[in-house]
This record gives sequence, C-alpha cells and structure tokens, in this order.
Amino acid sequence: MLALWILLLPAVRLPAQTPQKPEAHEQDDVVRVNSELVQTDVMVFDKQGKFVNGLRREDFDLRIDGKSRGIDFFERITAGSSNEDSQLSAARGLPTNAGKDGSGPVPLDRGRTVFFYVDDLHMKAGNLLQIRKLLLHFIDVNLGQNDLAAITSASGSVGFLQQLTENKAVLRAAVDRLSPRPTATHDIQRPPMTEWHAQLIDQEDRDVTDYFIDEVIKESGGQMPRDMAANIVKSRSREILQYADYTTKNTLVGLEGLVRSSGELSGRKLLIFVSDGFLLNARNSETISELRNITSAAARSGVVIYSMDARGLTTGMDDISSIGAFDPTGRLQRGSAGELTASQDGMNALAHDTGGRTIFNTNALDVGLTKAINETSIYYLLAWRPDPETSGDKFRKLTVNLIGHPDWTVRVRQGFFNHEVSPTKVLKEPKPAANAQAVTPDLMLRNSFRSIFPKKDLPVVTRLGFLLTPENKIMLTVSMQLSTDAMDFLQDGEQVKAQVDLRGTVFNDQGKAGATFSDHVTTTAASSERLKEARDELIYNYDVFVPPGIYQVRLGARDAASGKLGTSYEWISIPKLSDHKLAMSTAILAERPNAADGTTPVSTATPLARVRVDGRFHRNSILRFILYVYNAETSPLEGKPDLGLQVQVLRDQEPVVTTPSKKLSTEGLSQFDRVPYAGELSLQGFLPGRYVLQISVVDRVAKTTATQQVKLEVY
Repeated sequence: MLALWILLLPAVRLPAQTPQKPEAHEQDDVVRVNSELVQTDVMVFDKQGKFVNGLRREDFDLRIDGKSRGIDFFERITAGSSNEDSQLSAARGLPTNAGKDGSGPVPLDRGRTVFFYVDDLHMKAGNLLQIRKLLLHFIDVNLGQNDLAAITSASGSVGFLQQLTENKAVLRAAVDRLSPRPTATHDIQRPPMTEWHAQLIDQEDRDVTDYFIDEVIKESGGQMPRDMAANIVKSRSREILQYADYTTKNTLVGLEGLVRSSGELSGRKLLIFVSDGFLLNARNSETISELRNITSAAARSGVVIYSMDARGLTTGMDDISSIGAFDPTGRLQRGSAGELTASQDGMNALAHDTGGRTIFNTNALDVGLTKAINETSIYYLLAWRPDPETSGDKFRKLTVNLIGHPDWTVRVRQGFFNHEVSPTKVLKEPKPAANAQAVTPDLMLRNSFRSIFPKKDLPVVTRLGFLLTPENKIMLTVSMQLSTDAMDFLQDGEQVKAQVDLRGTVFNDQGKAGATFSDHVTTTAASSERLKEARDELIYNYDVFVPPGIYQVRLGARDAASGKLGTSYEWISIPKLSDHKLAMSTAILAERPNAADGTTPVSTATPLARVRVDGRFHRNSILRFILYVYNAETSPLEGKPDLGLQVQVLRDQEPVVTTPSKKLSTEGLSQFDRVPYAGELSLQGFLPGRYVLQISVVDRVAKTTATQQVKLEVY
C-alpha cells in the first residue's frame, strides 16, 4: 500500500537557476585544488589524568620537524556537539553550514562516534568471551543518547550488521556474531612451534634454533645429520611466519579499510582496537608499511585509536591450559622473555601515532574503555598552513608542547606524510562511452545504496515502525519526509514544480534484499510568491508484510532539477509476537498546536495533529503518540487485562519529565490481543535540544514490562 501527502508549512526556496555550460578551458581531466589548513587535534591532561580546560592559543608550541609553526586557528571542541562540524569547517577556512536562525540542538546534546574493531583472528576463545561481555556492557550502560557505534571484526564474521548505528538491538546482534577463529600461529607438528619461536629462528637465535634441531634429531633416532635437521626447522619456521604474516596483514588491511571509510563522516572518531596482540615480522613482511598506512589514513580521517589487549593482566608466561613444548634445559623460556612486549608493539604504535593510548595489562577493561570514551570527548583543535612546496612522501615529525607545563601530558598525532597535505587532484567524472548503459535516476539511487554511509546532499529522513494487523500479520511501515526547502523548483507556466525520484529497499540482517519500491513524485505550487510564504514537506509511506527479525531499510531520493541525492539507512527490530510476550507497536508521533494552558485533552474536537516523521516538534506544541499493546494477559477474576503506562522524557540520559502511571482503558474492546492507546504531552517550557520519549507498559497480571524509546527534537 502506497500513500503520499504534501503538507504545507512556512518558507520554500526560490527556483534554482539553470547552471551554465562550462567554458572550453574547463574541460581538463584534472583540476588542482589549493591546500587547506591542516588540522591537529590535541588532548591535554594534568598529573591526575584530568582534561585541562581553559588553555589558549599562546599556551601551545607547535613544531614541524623541530621548526616552530604558527597556529592559524585554535578552538576547544566537544566531540559530537552540534557545532563541531562548523568549527572543523572554520579550521579549514571553509564556509560553515550552521543554521541561519541558530536553531538546532544545543552543545549538551553531543553524540560521539565509536568504532570497535575486534581482531578475532588473533584472539583466544576465552578472551573473546570476555570482550563480548565488555561490548554488551558498553551498549547497555555507556552508549549515550546521541552516540553512534559499530561492532566490526577482522574476520568479517559480523557481516551485514557491521554498520554504524544507534540501534541497541542491532549492536547486540552484532556482538552475538563474534565467534572464535582457529589460531593461526601454531602448527600441528611436535614439539609445538609458536610464531614467536619461528621469528627467533628466523633471527638466528641460538637457544631456540638448537632446541628444535635437537628435537628433530631425537625424533629421527639420532640418525639425521644436523644440517638436514636445521633445514627442516628453518623450513617449518618459514611456513609458520608466512601464514602468520598473511593473518596479520588481513587484520591490518581490514583496519585500514575501516579507518579510511570513516573519513566520510565529519568530526572526530574513536576507534577501539581489541586484540590478543600480533607480532611484526619486519624482515619478511609488509606489516610495518601497513601500520604506516593506517596511521596516515587516521590523520586524514580524524580517527584516534585506543588499543586494548584482550588478554588483560598477564605475566607473559605460557598459559597452563595450552600445550607447550617440554624444555627441561630452559632454552625456550629464555627466548620467550620478550614475547609479550613484542606482541604489543604494533598495537602500541597504532595508539601512540594517532594520539590515543593503550589499555594494556589490566583486567578492568571496562574501566579503561569508559575512560577512553570520556577523555576523547573534548579536545583542542589547532590548524596551521603547510609549506607550499610540500611534495613527495617524506614523513614530517609533529610535536606539540605546553609552554610552562612540562609535567602535563599532551596526546597528539606523531606526524604526517607530505601527501596528506599536498594540493589535491580532483578527477572530473569521465564521459560515458557511446555504448555504455544509460544511467537512469533509478539506477543512480540503487547504486547509492552501496555506499557504507548515507549521503547527505539532499536531507532525507526515514522513520520505521511496525504493527500487527487484524489478520495477525506484521506490517513494516516505512515513512520518508523530505523538506521541499531543499528541493529546486522550476517555473512551469504560471506554476512552479519540483520532481523527485524515490527508491527504497528492505534488507534482512544477513544483507539479503527483499521488498523494493520506487516512484517519481512531482510537487507543484501555485506561484513563486506562494513559495516565498510557505514551504512544503513531502511525506511518502510504504507498507510491507515481514516476519519477525532485524531489518534495515535503505531509502534514497534524487532531485531531478539539481541532481542532488540523499539517502538514509534505518534499522528496526521486530519482536516475535507469537511467543505471547508483552510487546508494543512502534509509537506514531504527531504534533498539534497547543492550547493556551497547555492542557488540552485528547478528543475528537482536538485540532488536527500532523505526523512528524522527522521527530521535530515546536517547543510550544503538543506531542501526540499512538500505539498498540500486544499479548497482555487477562485477569482470571475480571476477564480483562490490567495495564499501566508511564511516560518519561529523557535528555542526555537524564529524566526531564516523568508522568504518573496511568491505567489503560479496555472499555469497548471485545478482544484484548491488541489494546490501543493515545496520549499527549505538552512541550511548553522545553528547551531546544534532542530528547528521548520513553514509553513503559506494565502488565500487572503477568508481572511483566515492555519499554520502547523514540527520539525527538524540540526547536
């Protein structure tokens, strides 16, 4: 079922001018863009480990290769705050995209971006179990109201759920997919040879090499020549190192891909790299250069890496549960003295070179994680101009010191490569070949869904919901809202019109595409004068029947006149209602004008409420919500349910409004498998910002509860 509404609201952009054709001299294949200011994010902590506030530009001494460099831009920034984007743009010398009217969330409503990269290719099963518990604790306790997080893994076991989201059900499902992988650093021969042993043999360590040679000779009954035994040992060590290098490179290549892709997101990102550690084989491997690629990409993408050792507190000695080589001579033990430190070298380099730190040798990993999230939420931004002659691929050492405070800790990236700040070559889009397939708007929208992150050129808002139909089928509802203020209207006779192409696809949790819909929508207005006084909102609905599960809907819109394209990716978790557990449908939010006293009751005489897909409400309006309660048990005495409902409004995870519990009326209902409820809440007196509407239902007969949260914004 498809439905389309055009809702008239104030102010619409005037018709866009038709772009002129480029001059002939603009048809070059490459356009050179001048270098922007280079940004350096800095964190400063006192001796107690607390962030130092109140610092000024003149407190910092910035040097490139030991030479002092002037600071052209300086500001303290809260990661994820509403003005972080405009501050970062200002640091680059670019125009800001802050709202002209100053409306929007206040800095209190910060949202942080946190990536977890679990190196399950280098992690024992027991340690992975502890990390899964740590991640679930983060999701339930530490994930803030406006935070975004992603659970990713080196093996790719998380699959389609390996995406940035605020949906806790999706994140929990991603954690469930983390599973142990076969250990790549041991072979099946006896005595066991670890990757560390193989490295020592490759480095011609006498103790370890002689031990394995002696064991091979012993296994042959003492008949094998020593030279032959030495060749067997070296060949075995090379095979182990090759396989280990392959595994380590897979881990680092996956990490580099994650860091690079995050550059599409604005603001600073925190990446928690979790591993049992890995060895760097500098003699026969490309892992060192791969580390450099990661730290270089992190500098460009605004990523700070914190490395977490999943082994926790360890002495570096062999685990008694593992099968080790029998060595009464102690030669292997002497050779293993530096294994723990060596396995942490790569993790330490990733953290240190990107301005983060390590969480090593502690069993309180949750404390370290909480501290990492908190201390990266605030930073100072220093911007400076690179040398105009910068070229080549030379590493430039970057240092930042605090003048007069040598006892304070400064965390900053350790340097950059010239190519990170050199003039950028922007390749023009090639002309299609004569026999190439025609690129239709629908094909462009379909291809846009392949992007890791949504495109924001055209602001598309999507809200998903579900409800149980009278035929006991679960219906997924997809609602899209697009403000025509962002669309280009063209003159069409006396009218003006804009055309938009739409496409949406429903994916399950394995990434398999299901229902797909597309449409071409034309919006008209009587005249340009009318557009100056009012703006339209395009709301588009699509319904599809689905079984219970986790779904993502990718929806895109393309403005036909300007070619601007926007997409949105939204998740929804639909419970299995057939298990007869208490549940609620998704609440539908609507807005209506407020009465003078703010206490207008719900009634048929109430002014018409307008559905708000984008969840934005005026602070002097009344918020209305409608939902159904499913699977309520009936009382044996009264023969009907006994349900209580309570509403809370949260901001930054703190309650702003808490209503008394209200008994749900079942009057007039012949069946109680779905109990409807409509409620209202005055927003009068609310400060502008982001909030969460939390609705809780208590089944007093079954003694069970159900809760849902819906995000909204007050302006």
